[in-house]
Amino acid sequence: MELFNKILKIAVSGNASDIHVKVGTPVIFRISRELVAVECPNPTVDWMNRVIETIVPTHMKKKLEEDREVDFSYYIPDVGRFRTNVFQQRGTWALAMRHVKATVPSFEALGLPESIKSLAETPRGIVLIAGATGSGKSTTLAALLEYINANYKKHIITLEDPIEFVFEDNQSVIEQREIGLDTASFYGALKHVLRQDPDIIMLGEMRDATTFTAAMSAADTGHLVFSTLHTTTAAQSITRILDFFKADDREQARRQLSGTLRGVVCQRMVPTVDGKMTPALEILVNSPLVKKMLEENRLEKLTAAIETGSDDGMCTFNQSLFNLVKAGRITEKEALAKASNAQALEMNFKGIFLNEGGRIVS
Repeated sequence: MELFNKILKIAVSGNASDIHVKVGTPVIFRISRELVAVECPNPTVDWMNRVIETIVPTHMKKKLEEDREVDFSYYIPDVGRFRTNVFQQRGTWALAMRHVKATVPSFEALGLPESIKSLAETPRGIVLIAGATGSGKSTTLAALLEYINANYKKHIITLEDPIEFVFEDNQSVIEQREIGLDTASFYGALKHVLRQDPDIIMLGEMRDATTFTAAMSAADTGHLVFSTLHTTTAAQSITRILDFFKADDREQARRQLSGTLRGVVCQRMVPTVDGKMTPALEILVNSPLVKKMLEENRLEKLTAAIETGSDDGMCTFNQSLFNLVKAGRITEKEALAKASNAQALEMNFKGIFLNEGGRIVS
């Protein structure tokens, strides 16, 4: 274990976001989005078996034996916490580990706009943080919770698989429950969480109709629910949620969602000019217009509503990327690579802006 812990320590000191370990090949770090091989002995089968036996929590070993893969959080004092996935490939164990920062970053440090704070301050409803894997959803969600913790007296309960950021009580009281350790399942925890007097419930991830129905029920009874979703645009997030439900149930789910949703923040990470990363955000707010579109099933109009909803705090990816370029944070090349509509964004850089109908507005 001495070598394994040393690998993790070097990863943290080298600002690696992820560590990949498998038998017979070099250990790989992901640094600034690039994969880098590390100079150390290639893992052997025996070495990997000893590592897996040591780091997998006791309560997870039976699940690992049955499923051949498992998620958990691994912590080394004075080094850090790692979100860990153990799995098999070609009949041998492999590891994918992500370093979780010890300190929850602030809104300012993450480059998040002030409009996001209004979603943290909403008294009830559902707020979703969306994006692809590795887009920083968990970090943004943690920043939202830490903002509440620092400024409001709330009772916050998190349901996570596994726990990533560890919060300390400040103004708020926070309990963090890990699936498999502190509770058997998301659904089981959600059934009982309302009896635990929460003001705010955080679900690590929306996974199915059952958990989303429970989340909407909690929002209906006056609670604020935060969660994450794997989608690439804010408008697509609505469709993804409805896809959780059977066809006969989608009408009711859509109408209930129109009353409980408060907002969707979808993000993409973009390299900055100084070699760091910053999020570009698409923000959907459940304004009266958006609520009406949801009620009337005019989901195809949501993107246009976001584009024209700046007064309500909304923003498209193209608008966010344009603003980042104008602020000198990112290059035009990186912006175009991340744009939802690269051709339209390129026109924006030339001073040409079109409305939904394709007419020049400025």
